[in-house]
Amino acid sequence: MLDPHRLRVFRAVVATGSVHQAATNLGYTPSAVSQHLTALQRETGLRLVERNGRGIEPTATGRMLADEAAAALERLAELDAVVTDLREGRVGTLSISYFASAGAAWIPPVVAALTREFPELRIDLRLIELADEHKSAPDVEIFVEGAESGPIQGYDVYPLLEEPYVAVLPETHPLAGRRSIPLRELADEPWVDNDFSRGPCRQALLDACSAVGVSPGFHVETHDYPTAISFVAAGVGITVLPRLGVGTLPAGLVAVPVVDPVPVRRISVRVRESLRRNPAARRIVELLHARVDANEIDPVPEPALTAVTEPA
Repeated sequence: MLDPHRLRVFRAVVATGSVHQAATNLGYTPSAVSQHLTALQRETGLRLVERNGRGIEPTATGRMLADEAAAALERLAELDAVVTDLREGRVGTLSISYFASAGAAWIPPVVAALTREFPELRIDLRLIELADEHKSAPDVEIFVEGAESGPIQGYDVYPLLEEPYVAVLPETHPLAGRRSIPLRELADEPWVDNDFSRGPCRQALLDACSAVGVSPGFHVETHDYPTAISFVAAGVGITVLPRLGVGTLPAGLVAVPVVDPVPVRRISVRVRESLRRNPAARRIVELLHARVDANEIDPVPEPALTAVTEPA
């Protein structure tokens, strides 16, 4: 393969018709330019220049090579620019996985900011609950502890928040006016289940219930938080879910914090180790911490992008 740097030196000599002038333009010594010319002729096995009085001029073969090299060197310059952009996070693709309630609350404003700041970046969004096992692992993933879409090895993990649960109930309910509701006082209520997958979010609630001897009486099983809330609005019962999953409640419903004990799910974001220096990936972590602060949920202190890497 031809050395691109020697081709650039050769084109400078052809353009000026002088080794000395090319050396001046390039900031080299004439000897260094001559050495590059000699090496290029040796690489190609071609006579590329010949003397013309006190200067030199390209042979017909040399002129053809110089013309053809122009397009190749221009493409290499474009490729260098692409590499720089990729390194700076300005182009390319980032895949982001997230769970449903984080998607509703955080993903739209985060993606909006990214598209403004990195307009040539393509963002591939994936819902963890619908993860395709044949797809490659995500570049960035917002996940609940215990519910990541794949192995944690190869990622830097940044804790985001420890999220408390709330009870959603009609505003006419006797407990609706409370500032908080001890979990025991919900023991005899008809419950609407909201996690058909029986994942870690549901388990965090069941663990809190077990701690105080409460066995929720699930009258209805639903697949997601919005459907469960709709059943509460219809008067079927109450539901208990993470605060982020509440969204905008229908008229006539309230969300009251659950205490004694407080069920908690832990949310983190993980970023591929290979993207530690990628500005777009780093920006996602910053934007997520900003969303946590905006939602005024008790956050995990931001670690200034110092990774907390899970043990292998």
